[in-house]
Amino acid sequence: MNIKTIIHEFWLFGLKQANACIFGGFLLGVMIVTNYWYPIESLHRYDFIFLAAIAFQLFLLIFRLETPREALVIIVFHIVATVMELFKTSDSIGSWVYPEEFIFGIANVPLFTGFMYSAVGSYIARVWRIFEFEYSHYPNKAATIVLVALIYMNFFTHHYIWDLRWLLLAFTVFLFYRTHIYFKIIKTHRNMPLLLGWFLVALFIWIAENIATFTNIWIYPNQTEQWEMVSFSKLSSWYLLMLLSFVLVSLINQIQIRRVLGAKAIGDNSEPAA
Repeated sequence: MNIKTIIHEFWLFGLKQANACIFGGFLLGVMIVTNYWYPIESLHRYDFIFLAAIAFQLFLLIFRLETPREALVIIVFHIVATVMELFKTSDSIGSWVYPEEFIFGIANVPLFTGFMYSAVGSYIARVWRIFEFEYSHYPNKAATIVLVALIYMNFFTHHYIWDLRWLLLAFTVFLFYRTHIYFKIIKTHRNMPLLLGWFLVALFIWIAENIATFTNIWIYPNQTEQWEMVSFSKLSSWYLLMLLSFVLVSLINQIQIRRVLGAKAIGDNSEPAA
């Protein structure tokens, strides 16, 4: 593959990723802009973000930039995330806080927060469709459901008993260490280890988290007096959340399996990913 083809595919890969990130990118853009310029005195900033997210979702559906199935993913993620947010921001736990005022919310949680998690689910659903994902050596679906159920429980239980995240990460590696994801950029499917793909997405979410906390969307206890970078340890949480999101999306998407002979998948003319 010559350098011109590599550059062309890389450019298209970036454009397709931007397409898949459209909802998350919109939310992050609104957060940044309203942090530096927000002239509407009669409407709290958090409430504006909530209404803007709903309006953008309707825009995507009306103009068929998003499928009804992807909209369903967003609703499911909003519910799952709001339950976790209510627990994490409760007065007895206080993992993080939302420092600004709001009307649209439940207890300590403004309702726009569910859309932040929904943006992750939206990205996975869209990128799955746009890149026509296929997989090799994908584990038993029932085992993946058990894994993510334990992950979701651990987000709650680690405040009272042992934090099992490293054990859950080890279980994740055991299940998926052979799994490769195949993604089509133009005509040919390229591939990489699925575990690596999840890490790269978790890394970008961690970067977005730093931007969000800097723009006062939420803050951790150590950021109350002065903003500081979110700890790298949060990557493990985002990695597990990424896995949870992926498996939830897999429940409504068909998992296309590629049969593999040796180092190549049948029908794949590309070189194995490094």
